[in-house]
Amino acid sequence: MSGSNRQPHVDMLRSPLGRARGLGSARAGSKHWWAQRVTAVALIPLTLWFIWSMLRLTGAGQAEVQAFLGSPFRLAMMLALIAATFHHLQLGLQVVIEDYVHDDAIKLASVLAMKGVCLLLALICAVSALHLGLNS
Repeated sequence: MSGSNRQPHVDMLRSPLGRARGLGSARAGSKHWWAQRVTAVALIPLTLWFIWSMLRLTGAGQAEVQAFLGSPFRLAMMLALIAATFHHLQLGLQVVIEDYVHDDAIKLASVLAMKGVCLLLALICAVSALHLGLNS
């Protein structure tokens, strides 16, 4: 009964546009969304190529792997796979963190730490691939 005597909330008197103002751009997430889709599509042929390559190199030694990655095309494909994989990973993890972590400070720290770890792992993979491919 006490709820019926309340004054209407201010937002009820505002238009939908008025309520949305100041909440951020409606386009802010579109770049992120497109980047996720583009990396996902790029990962399809790159992953198929990688699986085919690994099946082809089953049982091969380091010399064979070095010779395989010694080709500029194959090394470029490996570097593209690494870049697309880790970029797609950090985009997806960022969405999960932003959706499920509610404290702003923890959210910011988590996103920054996750991006740093993804960058570090991508660099380690890229340097390893370059080391193998350029020392053939």
